[in-house]
Amino acid sequence: MSAIDELAAELSKLPGIGRKTALRLTYHLLKQPKERSVRLARALETLADRVHPCPTCFNLTEEEECAICRDPRRDAGVICAVEEAADIGAIERAGEFRGRYHVLGGRISPLDGVGPEDLTVAALERRVAGGAVNEVIVATNPSVEGEATALYLHQVLAPHAVRVTRIARGLPVGGDLEYADGITIAQALSARREMV
Repeated sequence: MSAIDELAAELSKLPGIGRKTALRLTYHLLKQPKERSVRLARALETLADRVHPCPTCFNLTEEEECAICRDPRRDAGVICAVEEAADIGAIERAGEFRGRYHVLGGRISPLDGVGPEDLTVAALERRVAGGAVNEVIVATNPSVEGEATALYLHQVLAPHAVRVTRIARGLPVGGDLEYADGITIAQALSARREMV
């Protein structure tokens, strides 16, 4: 296999990158000065060497423990369970959540061969069993797999003295009712609140 084909094959393994895009990226890199490709290779190597999962919450960090777990101002009694570390950024941008996180490392998907044992569910259960956690907010995606994961977490955590909640789903700000699907409208109706 040629060097071009080898790089294109590796790039095409990235999410959202198909064979054509991988080849386009490969040829783009070949047009750049050699130093730029070397910097990219070095950055990838540094990333692989330095970044690892936090031993407490499985967020990605370069430190021994992630900044959120180390922050004494965060509420250790509330844990928000998310599918991937990237989901933490979306929640943090909202600026409303002051608890801690737990990264599941994916979602239950039998068709893809991903079961509960492939996720960090056991570690979440150990955190809850410690007794310091009052609430687990399940913030998985509103997909079939995300819902299955949420239901499984509820079943696993039910025997513990912890409140298990699910993030609300519904219409986005600025969205039009006429373009929303029926499931989204139904979820928005069921998650309605009193106007104050």
